[in-house]
Amino acid sequence: MKTQKRKKVTRRNFLGTVAAAGAVSVVPRHVLGRSGAAPSEKVNVAIIGTGGQGIVNMKQLFQEADVRIAALCDVNEESDYSMFYYGNTAGLKPARALVRQRYGQPCPTYRDYHEMLDKEDIDAVLLATPDHSHAVIALDVIAKGKHLYCEKPLCRTVYETRMVTEAARKAGVATQLGNFGHSSEDLRLCCEWIWDGAIGDITEVHSWTDTGARRWRSLTDRPKERPPVPAGFDWRTWCEPVPYRPYHPDYAPVRWRAWWQFGSGTIGDFACHHLDPAFWALKLGEAESFTVEASSYGTTKETCPAASLIYYHFPARAGMKPVRISWYEGGLMPPRPEVLEKGRSMGGHGILFLGTKGAILGGGWSKSPRIIPETKMRAYKRPPKTLPRVKGHHRNWLDACKGQGRPSTHFGYGGPLTEFTLMGNVALRTGKKLEFDWKNMKVTNAPEANQFIKPDYREGRTI
Repeated sequence: MKTQKRKKVTRRNFLGTVAAAGAVSVVPRHVLGRSGAAPSEKVNVAIIGTGGQGIVNMKQLFQEADVRIAALCDVNEESDYSMFYYGNTAGLKPARALVRQRYGQPCPTYRDYHEMLDKEDIDAVLLATPDHSHAVIALDVIAKGKHLYCEKPLCRTVYETRMVTEAARKAGVATQLGNFGHSSEDLRLCCEWIWDGAIGDITEVHSWTDTGARRWRSLTDRPKERPPVPAGFDWRTWCEPVPYRPYHPDYAPVRWRAWWQFGSGTIGDFACHHLDPAFWALKLGEAESFTVEASSYGTTKETCPAASLIYYHFPARAGMKPVRISWYEGGLMPPRPEVLEKGRSMGGHGILFLGTKGAILGGGWSKSPRIIPETKMRAYKRPPKTLPRVKGHHRNWLDACKGQGRPSTHFGYGGPLTEFTLMGNVALRTGKKLEFDWKNMKVTNAPEANQFIKPDYREGRTI
């Protein structure tokens, strides 16, 4: 019998072994449990996508003592993001400067993430590229056995989201979706109050955002001009894996979310934040099917709507009554509830639960839920806190990378949440009320809608 050569134990494969061991413990395979590496063990994180959101996430990681930014990757050297909330320049050059400032020396930088994954000692990846590239990059990262934090939405389409969710489950890597409100105290309070029966059975949910579409209301068709690609911007690689089209600043670096080929519109941007309380508290993920219909202003074959109203109808599930969920964007708002005090604002972002015994009003990103009116909130005897609390969204993921605890919004949760929200876009593009067989990922009453569940890729590409 041949003697097996003992594999050298390094810090990198040790962390991977710990995660794999946690994946087969008593918790599901797609989350990590049990103890892991020593708390002082550094987690080497690579950033793929150093636009504004990538840099925002990187600054959060700077605050964690057991993290080191090990490498950066982007196809764009530097661009102006001043029209984006980030309000500054971003890209590989500014990100590299921030790493040098933080550590006193730069880290390796790459244009090709495949090369980076092959060469660098990386434990985990934070992915913050535009929506259209999430799936292919996430699948490559997971195939390498790296832990993954991915900005929301998890992917641009339902099919891609399902593929990434399943790959992460099978690999047993630690995953986290970037809907940071899911790690908040406020979201847990909202769930506990609803499960306590604070407002009875929930029959309606309304959620809204007033931002996003204003960046692209004027965009309706592909631009005819063909300006030169900015220096330092590898546009052809940026377009991967979707069909290539000539560069225009209406696409990148900021407005890509307006275009069906690259983004998922306002609902892709905000619904994983604002509808998260409804998804968790009302156990929507346990439904086998639901219907969705939509109306909009400004939707074209090329571009996402400037404003829309989307209705989801969920049947009874997990002991809960049927519920209608309404999503408003582009300045549209739900009717003002009668129980809301005069002069009290509903805010530009929010969620409203209407039950048989009252109402709960919350802000966007799961912030500050309150039973309304306030007199009823003050009279309410709060139930015990039963849900596990976490110390922070990035912190929670990093602990899971080391085999310590369960990620707050791992892809096993974040994937179905994303699929639920993105079916709104399928209804928008189809213009019909759709009956969605969730388990089989198929619209059953309008076959033409299924073309929007699985996207087109450039010739020779698929997932």
